[in-house]
Amino acid sequence: MSNSIGDIMQQAQKMQDSVKKIQEEIESIEIIGESGAGLVRIIMTGKREVRKVTIDKSLVEDDTDMLEDLVASAMNDAVRKVNRLKKQKMEAVTAGIPVPPGFKMPF
Repeated sequence: MSNSIGDIMQQAQKMQDSVKKIQEEIESIEIIGESGAGLVRIIMTGKREVRKVTIDKSLVEDDTDMLEDLVASAMNDAVRKVNRLKKQKMEAVTAGIPVPPGFKMPF
């Protein structure tokens, strides 16, 4: 029985190491969120830090309400992409190891 506990602890340590590595990898990735068919673009890191906002000049002359909506939409697109990337990476790490439903990793 102690051997199976040792195996579980070893698996947990491997998973923890993998999670840390994935966290570091994701934090360095840049994701592009877009709206308005690319008229507004947001570059965001895996840490959800916005690095750059690009707005097509044609929008600056138009209604500011629409511009504000497009910026918000592009940011939301970038956040969704970061979340999807994190989920995909974590599924690869936890494959084969039972994780309770609703359990969230530390990021």
